[in-house]
Amino acid sequence: IDGILIANKTYPLPKDYAPGWDPVASEALNVMFAAAKEEGLSLWVCSGYRSYTDQRIIYNGYVARDGKEAADRYSARPGHSEHQTGLAMDVEGHSSLGIGLIDDFGETPEGKWLAANCHEYGFIIRYPKGKTDITGYIYEPWHIRYVGRDAAEEIMQLGVTFEEYIV
Repeated sequence: IDGILIANKTYPLPKDYAPGWDPVASEALNVMFAAAKEEGLSLWVCSGYRSYTDQRIIYNGYVARDGKEAADRYSARPGHSEHQTGLAMDVEGHSSLGIGLIDDFGETPEGKWLAANCHEYGFIIRYPKGKTDITGYIYEPWHIRYVGRDAAEEIMQLGVTFEEYIV
């Protein structure tokens, strides 16, 4: 939409869409992680690019464990995952080591830094707190999406979700 690739509950990707890691997003991520490190914070990717098949396996596992309705709140169906775009990643930090991907990441020094600064590198927190009714997914302070610096800056300034921005 307007030159921005989107994958969400409304707009799926084809099964054979398999770009791998986006090199521009990867470079921006490295610069962002280096900036965090200069501030004494360690961030790293714990989940990045996923193929359609990878997402199918992950999603079906969640459905088997928690049921379809619950899984749909926190996991994308195959073809609907931003991870398949090569532009999204889940990040962790030293403070969250061992606690997994939970809401509390947003309250760690790394999570707070990420939320305050990721837009400067072209990223957004994709599923912000209190926006489940718009995004369709629970709050995920660890899930970032590369949209480019201009779009990220505008999304941050407007205080909107990606869905609201692209409409």
